[in-house]
Amino acid sequence: MRLFILITATLFLNLLQGQRREPLDITMNWESYDPPSTLVVPETMIPAAKFPFVDVHSHHWRMGEMDLDKLIAEMDHLNMKVVVNLSGRGGARLKAMTDNIKKYGHENRIVVFTNIELRSILEPDWAEQTIKQIEYDVANGARGLKIYKSQGMTNLDSLGNRIKINDPRIAPVWEKCGELGIPVLIHTADPKSFWSPHDSLNERWLELKVRPGRKRDADNPASWETLIEEQHDIFRRHPNTTFINAHMGWYPNDLEHLGHLLDEIPNMYVEIGAVIAELGRQPRMAKRFLEKYQDRVLFGKDSYKPKEYPTYFRVLESDDEYFPYYKRYHAFWRMYGLDLSDAVLKKLYYKNALKIIPGLDPNMWDE
Repeated sequence: MRLFILITATLFLNLLQGQRREPLDITMNWESYDPPSTLVVPETMIPAAKFPFVDVHSHHWRMGEMDLDKLIAEMDHLNMKVVVNLSGRGGARLKAMTDNIKKYGHENRIVVFTNIELRSILEPDWAEQTIKQIEYDVANGARGLKIYKSQGMTNLDSLGNRIKINDPRIAPVWEKCGELGIPVLIHTADPKSFWSPHDSLNERWLELKVRPGRKRDADNPASWETLIEEQHDIFRRHPNTTFINAHMGWYPNDLEHLGHLLDEIPNMYVEIGAVIAELGRQPRMAKRFLEKYQDRVLFGKDSYKPKEYPTYFRVLESDDEYFPYYKRYHAFWRMYGLDLSDAVLKKLYYKNALKIIPGLDPNMWDE
């Protein structure tokens, strides 16, 4: 009888594993449940990176007027050798930033990427004028182009149509960036869970409750898969242009698939901004991935908050176990250190950036 019950239970469990569970009809009242762990394990506090690094994903909108000595002092404390400000905006505003950088004498420490406007794409001379702006910006110190997620997702033309990032009218821009030798750092979409039902089966439930504006309907403005494929399409169509896929292309939770994309698209790099918690919860898989693709991954942070960088260093450098991320609504799970080798760390921290961002001083780095 016991054998029969065991066999029946096993078959039932196997059946359940092949099906998607239904959402639980419960009140989600665990938001404040965040007890400190009782686990006693070694803890490694790493206030500064082991090697000087380039942060390829940062935002400083007031760089044309801000005190850059203060910024450099904060960077020195973290061992950040170069910061890339992706919010250059373009034109006179970008020139004000690069002029301010020259005024403070920090040309070798601060890099600015320009931005472009897509919403005027129906104007007959849009491509010509946009290319002229990029050329002007590069002449004034811009060293790359940043494409925001709104461009290709929520930007509408004057007729109210969504502007797809692989719209053929934008193609001359990608080609011009390749011709000028500047990379394009592009952010497309958001985590896939933002398009899923906001129920108890959604791993981002808490984030969507705290930040409800991040929730997307299945096809509004388009499906997640559609947006991502439009991005990959421009990578494939413009092999002579270097693209940096922000946030690991929103595949940090599927590194095997991301590896296939890197194999297929040699002009695509990725950066780790805002996805360190995904790497930290799969330390063995993430370490294997970073070892295999050590020539294609760059360090990025996104939001510039100096107190948050040590969590990145701890994940990348230590072998610590079971420690928290600094935003519980982003990651309620615990993380583990990857204990990367010095060789991999150096490529992630600065060597890969030296390859693809023009004008970085090769004499600034430890060798």
